[in-house]
Amino acid sequence: MIAPKDQWLDREAGPVVRPYAVTKGRTLPTAGTAVGLIDVVVTVGNAQPPAGVRLGPEHRQILARCRESVTVVDLASDIDLPVGVVRVLLSDLSQHGIIRILAAPRGPVTNERLLRDVLDGLHAL
Repeated sequence: MIAPKDQWLDREAGPVVRPYAVTKGRTLPTAGTAVGLIDVVVTVGNAQPPAGVRLGPEHRQILARCRESVTVVDLASDIDLPVGVVRVLLSDLSQHGIIRILAAPRGPVTNERLLRDVLDGLHAL
């Protein structure tokens, strides 16, 4: 039988932390912060948190990766966290003014010529 303390330990990966523990139980970005999957994220200035704000290790991982602009889905893949968790953490950083989230263009993106070219390409296969 596995000892209770070993149930939360993956021998190769180390301690397992559940996603809800990383976000303190939150499942949605903070009100007023929209974070789309293909939005671009980049740090602001020196990317230092305001006095009195303590960042977790996941927040610091995000900041390290966002020194150059990166999309939300690529960021989640790079730091190996679920996209929902990353969106919540990004909203935290955005509210503290440490990062900027640049929204991707919204609305219908329909280019009939492009769709026709794709269809022709598929037919050619």
